[in-house]
Amino acid sequence: MIKDITIGQYFPGNSVIHKLDPRGKLVLTFVYIILIFLCRNFAALGVMLLYLLAVVLLSRISLKMLAKSLKPILLIVLITSLLQILYNDDGRVLWEAGRFQLTTGGIFMAIFTAVRIAALVAASSMLTYTTSPTLLTDAIERLFSPLKAVHINVHSIAMMMTIALRFIPTLIDEVDKIMSAQKARGAQLDTGSILQRGKALVPVFIPLFVNSFTRAYDLAFAMECRCYRGGEGRTRLKVMKLRLRDYMAFLITALCIVAIAVSNYYLTAVI
Repeated sequence: MIKDITIGQYFPGNSVIHKLDPRGKLVLTFVYIILIFLCRNFAALGVMLLYLLAVVLLSRISLKMLAKSLKPILLIVLITSLLQILYNDDGRVLWEAGRFQLTTGGIFMAIFTAVRIAALVAASSMLTYTTSPTLLTDAIERLFSPLKAVHINVHSIAMMMTIALRFIPTLIDEVDKIMSAQKARGAQLDTGSILQRGKALVPVFIPLFVNSFTRAYDLAFAMECRCYRGGEGRTRLKVMKLRLRDYMAFLITALCIVAIAVSNYYLTAVI
């Protein structure tokens, strides 16, 4: 399960999605997340799913790899869907037991919510899959550069966010190694009640935090040795510039916005 977590990983490639301007990808990801929540029916949601599928196919990221990013949220999706089924009383009643009712509206809303959450996580994962941490740092710094007018150190904030993303895979590998070592010593991490499993994870988290602080100190020391002083006056190897493919991505996204607006206006919402 730990190895299935792929959030924060970057997969180098030469696809059209990889070549898009990182600033544009960051903006389009936020726009996509907003549009997901603006969808009011399955037609609008279908437009966004087709948009996401096209991005995945163009990026040449395997669907199996994308499915791994959804495994950690499976429990959240199931709980959310179950609550929608039990407490949504819209539509025709299919089954009733005391205070709980199973309705067509509850089933439709459960499916709608599950697909919406899955699409949101998949879109966020595609951003990190196709954008290197360095380019992501530069994009965040450039997009939030107006905040420098109010004396906010944008470079430091962007650097911290990117380092956090960069070390997610490292921490996942660290957790896997520690858990394997604990199991080799006879620890029962996968059996027992929830309380027992929680107690069994204490010997995992303690060395994880110790190693994390040690790694952070080593990273800070290495940056000091290389005379790192922040982003003031620093140049970049790759100059970001919007190209035709970026404008095409903006145009396609604008068409999706129009399609969702038309769908929400002319079609009924989820029952």
